[in-house]
Amino acid sequence: METLPIRLTPGQDLRTALEVAVRSQNCQAAFVLAGIGSLSAASLRFAGVDQLERLVGDMEILSLSGTVAFDGAALAITAATSANPAPRSLGVT
Repeated sequence: METLPIRLTPGQDLRTALEVAVRSQNCQAAFVLAGIGSLSAASLRFAGVDQLERLVGDMEILSLSGTVAFDGAALAITAATSANPAPRSLGVT
């Protein structure tokens, strides 16, 4: 197994950065071992819902996992905000 540590800069799109990293390694599929950090906005699609929900505000990533394939990603994230410090499970597709 090979690992590829990735550090994103503020304002960088999380999903896009992961997809680009996988493609740049000429990899067909990968998985996220762990992810921590913060977000200022997120576009999420919750299970069973077709519409994206846009969240804006400072969010702390408590966990991040999922798969990243050459043709897209399926990620799950748990995040907290200062407005609601209780962790909230969020699905990102």
